[in-house]
This record gives sequence, structure tokens and C-alpha cells, in this order.
Amino acid sequence: MNKKSSILVFILVFSLVFTAGCSLVRRKETKPERNPVATMEIQDWGTVKIELYPDIAPNTVNNFIHLANSDFYNGLKFHRIIDGFMIQGGDPNGNGSGGPGYSIKGEFTNNGFENNLLHEKGVISMARTMYDYDSAGSQFFIMVSDQPGLDGDYAAFGKVIEGMDIVMDISRVSTDDYDRPLDDVIIKSIKVDTFGYKYPKPEKIR
Repeated sequence: MNKKSSILVFILVFSLVFTAGCSLVRRKETKPERNPVATMEIQDWGTVKIELYPDIAPNTVNNFIHLANSDFYNGLKFHRIIDGFMIQGGDPNGNGSGGPGYSIKGEFTNNGFENNLLHEKGVISMARTMYDYDSAGSQFFIMVSDQPGLDGDYAAFGKVIEGMDIVMDISRVSTDDYDRPLDDVIIKSIKVDTFGYKYPKPEKIR
């Protein structure tokens, strides 16, 4: 190999290494700098802000962001409220039977996914059917007390950072024998600020 060929080979190798290095830097730069924050406007009640944890339940967070920023939750109700336990919403049918038309894998420990977020006061988690771990879709609940019995069995994915007093007040409304509030508690809107990071659409299982 002559001197000129050696120089060309060196330049080619250097270019490849430099390009690969730039790609790695770009990938690192695209990692979100902070967690997304959901702003929930509840009609006649006020604003609740929830920090979401994509590092704990990534697909669950992707799903919530996708639904919220597609206006799915706008106008839906908190259809199940249990004082001292939780408030539940996100059902388009308004009775606990509905969802977005698909389900996602349950990201919790007893379903083979490590999730160490405890069901403490203020934590938001995904509702599901009792006997199907992979049946969560759009319904969620917010804890108003610590409930360790739920840990490992439900996909917790965030926590209230503002407006917990509003959540507590809602949890004390009058309900019927089926835990349905006598006066509708309506989610006016939910929007998630991703701070410039583009989260992917959720992976659906059916």
C-alpha cells in the first residue's frame, strides 16, 4: 500500500468513527431532560398536576401521553370514588366498562415487569380487570391514601405534584351504593407537557 492509499484509508476510517461518535452524541441529546407533567383541569374543582415516570413504566406513560394529547380524556368523568381509597376516571362509557379500544401490557412486578413505585397517597396508577393483568387501556386512579396491598399488582406511573388538596376534596363527595358520585365530576381536559421530547405511541397487545 503506497503512502497516498494509506492516507485515504486513514481519512475513511476517521470519518466513520467521527460519524458514529456524532450519532451517539445525538442519541444522548434526545434523552428527555425532565419528566413529563400532565395538567388536569377538573370542571368546577380546579387544576391537578401530575409528574409522570417514563423510567418506571415507559409504555404506560407513552399510552397516557398519547391519549391525553389526543383529547381522549376531555369531558370524561371520575366515575368511581371511594373516600379514603382512590378516585377513578378515564372511561368513555362512564361506568367502568370502557376503554380506548385496545389494551396494553401491565407494567407491574407480578406481571413480570419491575415497577417499584408504591401505591402511596398521590400516586396515579392504571385500572384493569381483576383477572387480566394485561387489560389496562385508558382508566386510571389516583390514590388518596397509602395502599400497599396494590403494590406489584397495578401499573403505577406517576404522582400528583400540585392540587392534591383538590383530589382529596373530590374523594369526599357523596356517592351511591356503587361508588358513583351523585354529582358528576368531569375532567375538562388533560394535557401533557413533554418539554420538547417526542414520546412514541404505545405498544398495544390487542
